[in-house]
Amino acid sequence: MGFEFTVSTTDRLDIVDVTDRVADAVPAGATDGALTVFVEHTTAGVVINESEQRLLDDVRTFLDGLVPDEGWEHDRIDDNADSHLRALLLGPSTTVPVVDGRLALGRWQSVLVVDCDGPRERTVRVGYTNTSTER
Repeated sequence: MGFEFTVSTTDRLDIVDVTDRVADAVPAGATDGALTVFVEHTTAGVVINESEQRLLDDVRTFLDGLVPDEGWEHDRIDDNADSHLRALLLGPSTTVPVVDGRLALGRWQSVLVVDCDGPRERTVRVGYTNTSTER
């Protein structure tokens, strides 16, 4: 079973909280399982972390400092090697447990799409796997 939505970003390095949209992907009648959240782009990632503005600013600063904007071979093609390398560190997917039909996230956890090459529209796919066992 699959679910898809788009995320619009406004900055070169942008972070969007998609927790509510991911929660909408839990199928009606679901009990226990897992959602896989996947962004189908090589310059974006999906992570779980706190969606607090100062922390999100710190994440941007961290990624900017960790991967310099210039000096990469791939830049000769389309000038976005830094975006690919940042996304490589983040990963294109994450898994969220589903318990009793709801996302089993911790109190401060949110599902975040990190766009490293915006502004763009990003496609996010969410797949559900039922892990409950009937006894």
